[in-house]
Formats: sequence, C-alpha cells, structure tokens
Amino acid sequence: MDPTTLDAIDVHVHVETDGCGHLSLPDEFVEASAKYFGADHRAPALPEIADYYRRRRIGAVVFTVDIESATGHAALSNERIAEAAAEHSDVLLPFASVDPAKGRAGARTLRRLVTEHGMRGIKFHPSIQNFAPDDGTAYPLLEVAQELGIPALFHTGQTGIGSGMRGGGGIRLKLSNPMLLDEVAVAFPDLTIIMAHPSVPWQDEALAVAQHKPNVHIDLSGWAPKYFPPQLVRYADSLLQDKVLFGSDYPLITPDRWLRDFDALGLKPHVRPKILKDNAVRVLGLEDNA
Repeated sequence: MDPTTLDAIDVHVHVETDGCGHLSLPDEFVEASAKYFGADHRAPALPEIADYYRRRRIGAVVFTVDIESATGHAALSNERIAEAAAEHSDVLLPFASVDPAKGRAGARTLRRLVTEHGMRGIKFHPSIQNFAPDDGTAYPLLEVAQELGIPALFHTGQTGIGSGMRGGGGIRLKLSNPMLLDEVAVAFPDLTIIMAHPSVPWQDEALAVAQHKPNVHIDLSGWAPKYFPPQLVRYADSLLQDKVLFGSDYPLITPDRWLRDFDALGLKPHVRPKILKDNAVRVLGLEDNA
C-alpha cells in the first residue's frame, strides 16, 4: 500500500465471509448486529471490498475475528484473507485474528501468519472471544506482536454483536473496558495498541489511557461521528490529534456515511489529515512505502 496514492486510510474494515458462503459470525449474531446498526445484512467478499475502497482512493485494514473457542463457530481462514489482500495490495492491508484461547500454539500461528503470509497486525474482540485483555490469556500473542513490531487492535466499549439477544448472547461487555488495556500497555511498552471505537460507556477511561501511554491509540470506528461523545471530539482536535485514527466499521458503517459526518465536526484544518491518513501511515509503518 502506497499512502501517497490514497486520500485516507480506514483502519477498521471487517471481512465477514470467505466468499464461499461461510460467515465470520453465527447467523444470530450477524442479525443482531445488523439490527443494532440499522444496516442491511451484507457480507461483501474481499475483491468487492477492494473495489469499493479503490474507487474512493481509501486504503483499508481488513480482518476477521476468530471466536472458535467461545462459540464453536469455525473461523475464516487468515491465509485466504492474506492471499486476497496481497492480490489487492494497493488498497488492502491484512490483520490476523487468532483466538487467545489457543495459547502458545496460537502464538506460533501468528508468527507464521506475519513472517510467511504478510499479516501486518492482529485484531482482538475481548467480549466475544471471552477474555480480559489484562488476564494473561492473550499475552503469548502479544509477545509475538511486540517482537515483530505489529499493532494490536482491541475492540473496546459497547458492541452490537449479541445486542437484544437473550442474555446478550452470553457476551460480557465488561471485558471490553478500555481501562483493562492500561495494564497491557505497561506489560508491553513497545507494543502499538489501538483501542477500537469510541469506548462508550467508558470514553473518559479510553482518553486517559491514550493520553498517558505513548503506545496507545484510538480508532473512531463503529459510530457515526455525529454521535461521538463531545469529550472525544475535543481530545481528537487537541491533545490526542496525533493518536486518533479514521475507522468506519464497514460494512456496518460505510466510509461514505462516516466521512460526511466527520466533515461536520469542524475540526482544525491541520488535524483532519492526521486523523484521516497521516497517523495511520505512522502507526501501520507505511512511511517507507510513501
């Protein structure tokens, strides 16, 4: 991915299908999430995602979520995602997903995915993977990520997955409290951490961790910007202007919708390009590609 050919980089794009009918989440979770977001139930395959982003001159960080241990639902193939991303490397950058419950075996898998298949980061969703970021479960994976210099992207805050289902589908929101990442940032001080989403209802905790820990960043995906908590907008426009990243949550929220709302926030002119692209170029290590 050459950032000089792009107007923006979306750091939060979901791969929800392998293109052969298998979805990344059980059907009932997909339906609950689509209802929560008020979105059509769509699961574009990677070539369609690449074409969508290429036409908009936007780069996309793409990933699935491996939740096999907690749900029994077979994960999408990281290798297939990496292969498809390589075929569309002008706009796609792949992140791996490995269930933390896989322990040391999972850590070996992540090392192979990075060194042999070109994965450029790893995605976690503590609530649906059923682990707390600071309980040590994911530490074997994080050791590899820190050693290899790849970012770790953690879902934080509320989730539409399981919303409205009996018992929330068994998903525990507290596992995605961003304050749990404060301990991770201490244990892995050289690991680049991205807290995904406005962390409602824990926005102030997320801002505190991002301000205090130099290796922690925030992506703005999962919410239309017009609904952003006001303190998030203030920090993004000032103290955290170098630590906030554009993310949409496609296909549930499109970059077209997100960018329209973002333009209405009235951020300082020099801050907008940082959030839309420049911060991601640095965090993703794309400077050498420019």
